[in-house]
Amino acid sequence: MGFIQNVKKIFSKKTETSEKHEDKTLQTHYYKAMREKVFAELETMFSKKQGFEVSSISEEHGEMIVHVKSGKKAFMVITIIMVRPYRTAVDFSVHTDTVLFSDFGYSAKLIRSLYKELNERLTFTGTGLGDELSR
Repeated sequence: MGFIQNVKKIFSKKTETSEKHEDKTLQTHYYKAMREKVFAELETMFSKKQGFEVSSISEEHGEMIVHVKSGKKAFMVITIIMVRPYRTAVDFSVHTDTVLFSDFGYSAKLIRSLYKELNERLTFTGTGLGDELSR
């Protein structure tokens, strides 16, 4: 990771996962499940977490919006896309609500913990598999 990426990471209030993220832990995660199953697992996961509120679900657009209301406040958009049968991609975008210039890594830490929990609930198949899927 270069100097500029480190500076951006330090002075950021948001973190997004992507297919080719420079931090391997923040690359798109893929699961061996249908899209409906992933939505259901995420809904169940957030309903059991204190301080998390699912405010909107749009299965036709593949998005779920979640508000973190306890501790550091945050706004999450979770994108769930089935790339082929039994191969579903999950991406997170977390924006921390803070008056400071930075969330001090909170959004990235939150994403990592959510991926870890989702990996235990569903069959994890890998990260950043987009290039493999286009072959």
